[in-house]
Amino acid sequence: MIKISRMARWAVTAALSLGALARPGAASAQTSLTIYNDGRVLVRRTVPMAVPRGGSTQAVALGGLEPSSLFSLDSTVVIQRAVYDDAVDEASVLRRAVGRRLVFRTGLRTLPGGGQVADTVSALVLGVDPLRLRMPDGQISFSMPGQPLYPSELVVVQPTATLTLASAASRDALRLGYFTSGAQWRASYQVVLGGGQMARVLGAAVISSETLRIDSAQIQLLAGSVSSAGAAPSPASYQGGRMAMARDELAGKVSEQRVGEFHLYSIPEKLTLQPGMTSSAAIFQPAAVHYERNYVIHGQIPFWGYLPQQPNEEAPPVEVSYTLKRERNTEFGDRPLPGGVARLFQVDSSGRLQLVGEAATGHTPAGEDLSLSAGTAFDLTAKRVQTSYATRRDSIAGGWRTTATADYRVTISNATDSVATVDVLEERRGEWAVVSSSIRPTKVSSTVTRFRVPVSARGDAVLTYRVRVTW
Repeated sequence: MIKISRMARWAVTAALSLGALARPGAASAQTSLTIYNDGRVLVRRTVPMAVPRGGSTQAVALGGLEPSSLFSLDSTVVIQRAVYDDAVDEASVLRRAVGRRLVFRTGLRTLPGGGQVADTVSALVLGVDPLRLRMPDGQISFSMPGQPLYPSELVVVQPTATLTLASAASRDALRLGYFTSGAQWRASYQVVLGGGQMARVLGAAVISSETLRIDSAQIQLLAGSVSSAGAAPSPASYQGGRMAMARDELAGKVSEQRVGEFHLYSIPEKLTLQPGMTSSAAIFQPAAVHYERNYVIHGQIPFWGYLPQQPNEEAPPVEVSYTLKRERNTEFGDRPLPGGVARLFQVDSSGRLQLVGEAATGHTPAGEDLSLSAGTAFDLTAKRVQTSYATRRDSIAGGWRTTATADYRVTISNATDSVATVDVLEERRGEWAVVSSSIRPTKVSSTVTRFRVPVSARGDAVLTYRVRVTW
């Protein structure tokens, strides 16, 4: 019995999609795409065909698409009725064969004079799920006796939409829009950290085609989280050999514009997409920007609940991040940055670039600084211990109220030849406060308190503080 889900069938039809139509007679079709971050692809196609004035019925081979999304791009042409047939998989063809007799190839038989001929048997398809076949002797089989041979009239070679149209005038082309899947995109940034707190930033839009095939299309990329009425069929992963990488160095510049609440990036030159191919296009000119390096140690206080007694010394990591400054009235600062992956590089003593960090980025509006996590510092280390702990319980209406007081000591060691400033952050929800400390704290928000600790080169620094927590 053959079972193929709707999602798998979508992947099959998407693989047969737009590029399969690039044959003689359809070469003049014009196509443009908008690819969304979630894998949806909006297709706009101009299909050459004679559309008469008034009513007509047209069969259009469009490839894989979401049938409910099909619409006319021409306001004077109305789709009154549409029938979309995408039964390109064997499971669908088998269901259409219910009530018909199929021939099954059971093997090969050698003839007395040499050569071979196929042995076959016919059976009446009574039903599927489960499969039920009536054999020539009248017995019922729940499995196929061999390889089925389907009549050609049952098989759909190319997913096709049969459209009943009403046109206000005769036309020589039909303009259609619809959604399909099989391609995704995201941004990729390379940040080369230099001296003097300056960095060189490059950005590219990376388009991955998993099942979508299209020749020479104008492509736009929409950045943002556009809501979906339901779970869109996921494009199938490319299951062939190693994915090919084709980086397109485009002479033109990718333009950007705001559409609704989102940002649209238009690639100036037409691209060809093939399953398993990844293409990229620069989204801005290389930019020189100021950056800040930040060190952070996160606190020991639980964000919610009671404050426990903690007898053991800990070695919390010293996290490293870089903040790229994006001043207004600069090309880099005024450009919204779509989400993706940023890789941080630094030059070694031989002049070779080395990866020193990689971080996922969200969509970043114009003028907003970009913060990138780079991992954990090697030469900056910390130890933290709770040095005292006391609690008091008070009776209140309806229960008890507990207040805990605890002292902490954080020792930070710097093995480098440069002075470093490390932020120690304590974050807690509810009623709590820093009672005393060796370094003046800063209240960042209602839940976050920051201690900014300077650490001398090849030296140590000690931060002590007391907190009071009530629950």
